[in-house]
Amino acid sequence: MSKTPANRGLTVRVKTAKKRSTASAAWLARQLNDPYVVAAKQQGWRSRAAFKLIELDDRFKLLKPGARIVDLGCAPGGWVQVAMQRGAAKVVGLDLLPVDPVVGAEIIQGDFNDPDMPDRLMALLGGKADAVLSDMAPNTTGHAATDHLRIIALAELALDFATHVLAPGGVFVAKVFQGGSERQMLDPMKRMFTSVRHAKPPASRKESSESYVVAMGFRANA
Repeated sequence: MSKTPANRGLTVRVKTAKKRSTASAAWLARQLNDPYVVAAKQQGWRSRAAFKLIELDDRFKLLKPGARIVDLGCAPGGWVQVAMQRGAAKVVGLDLLPVDPVVGAEIIQGDFNDPDMPDRLMALLGGKADAVLSDMAPNTTGHAATDHLRIIALAELALDFATHVLAPGGVFVAKVFQGGSERQMLDPMKRMFTSVRHAKPPASRKESSESYVVAMGFRANA
C-alpha cells in the first residue's frame, strides 16, 4: 500500500551556480524539498503526480479491481503504475511522447485525436473502458486567463474522446485550472454523468491553480 508523504523538517538550499539561473535554482530547491518528489523516488513511482491519482482514488474509489483503464497523456507513466498497482485488469497509456514500458500495461505513442484511436484502444482493452484518466496540460504561457482556456479546451477534447470509449457507469477524470469558463464543459458533463465533482488532491502544490474534475456514473445514452 502506497503512503502519501509527511512534511519533512529539513530544508535543502541550492546555490546559484555560474550556469544555473535563479529560476532553475529555485526549481531545483523546490524539487529537493518536496516530500512528494522524495517519496516518489523511495516508492518507485515515476513522478510525484502518482500521488495525485492515489489521493483521488482513496477519496472517490475510482479504480476498481479488474477495471479497464485509459490514461491520456500518460508520460512518464506514474498514473499507469498506480492503476496497475490498484488491480486494473487492463491499462492502456497514450502519449505523444515516448514512454518507457510499464509491466502489464500497453503504452501507445500517438495522438488521442486520431480518428481510429478509440477503436484501437478498445481493441487493446478487450472492450469499453471503465475509466478514462487525463492529467494532460498544455504548455503554459504565464497568462492565467489564456492558460485556463487552453486547458479547458484540452479537457473538452478528452471528454469527447471518453464518450466514445467509456462503458455505462464509467469514470472520467481530467485536470483543469481554476477560472471562469469551466461551466461550458461542466454543464454537458452533468447530463452525461450521475456525479460531477471538483477536487484538489493534497499532492497538488498549494501555489498551483490546478484541480481535477471527477465525473462518475457515465450515462451512455445521455
